[in-house]
Amino acid sequence: MRLAFFGSPDFAVPALEALVGIGHEVACVYTLPPRNAGRGGKLRQTAVYEAAQRLELEIKTVSSLKGNDVLAGFEDLELDAAIVVAFGLILPKQILNTPRLGCINIHASLLPRWRGAAPIQRAILAGDSRTGITIISMDEGLDTGPILINEQIDIDHSTNSETLHRSLSALGSVMIVEALDGLQSRLISSIPQPNEGITYAAKLSRDEGRIDWKLPAVNLERQIRAFFPWPGSWFIHENKRLKVIEAEVVALQGTPGLLLDDKLTVACGSAALRLKIIQYEGGAHLDARAFLRGYQIPLGTLFT
Repeated sequence: MRLAFFGSPDFAVPALEALVGIGHEVACVYTLPPRNAGRGGKLRQTAVYEAAQRLELEIKTVSSLKGNDVLAGFEDLELDAAIVVAFGLILPKQILNTPRLGCINIHASLLPRWRGAAPIQRAILAGDSRTGITIISMDEGLDTGPILINEQIDIDHSTNSETLHRSLSALGSVMIVEALDGLQSRLISSIPQPNEGITYAAKLSRDEGRIDWKLPAVNLERQIRAFFPWPGSWFIHENKRLKVIEAEVVALQGTPGLLLDDKLTVACGSAALRLKIIQYEGGAHLDARAFLRGYQIPLGTLFT
């Protein structure tokens, strides 16, 4: 099939590689412009741009899809379908309706649960026991299009956003090939999303990672897994930001924020959180024992 591909972050790269590898013709790759990255603030192309360049595909970096030149160029591609994976811009109606089979989206949740920008993190944060990939035929709504196929994956206490991101990205790359095969052979058809069970995965903010010790320990443990690696879960002690990389719930009680023992166990709104891996701001990840060798915190310290 003759395709266009819309994507930007590393989550989208396996899907692009799979489509090219299976023999589909990717006529053009659309991605966001380069952004400042790293401590030096140097401009860096998106992960999809770098992958498309490696695969020797035509690339268009766009900050908007509303210009007449963009729309005309897209129509000239004469596409069977367009594949959209975490692109970062809303596709206008004219683009949605141009390919013969429309625009197909890989979404990282079991729709209609977790429509929106941060479905991976929100699923972990909410304590969901499963999530998955849904392939939809796009319409003008926010992740509201009819479902072509979906497949679930379990979430357990070892799952964080980084590991789930990798698993779902790989799953999506397999499923998009399956979906296109089914569309081409007319063996699959779309079904409307249910009207029940709709939730929205709001975009993450940096401040959302601040730990509120008044919350139950189980909620904070989920937060730590959900927000790793970004925006991270953190608290302030002596004007220093300390990130919590990994923690576990323990059956202890105390005033929320109180350091209970020499194992970095902190009382929460209910139960307590034992901090297993900590990071100084900008420093290395350290287990609790190594952290406390270089950073003394007296028992009875109350974190706000």
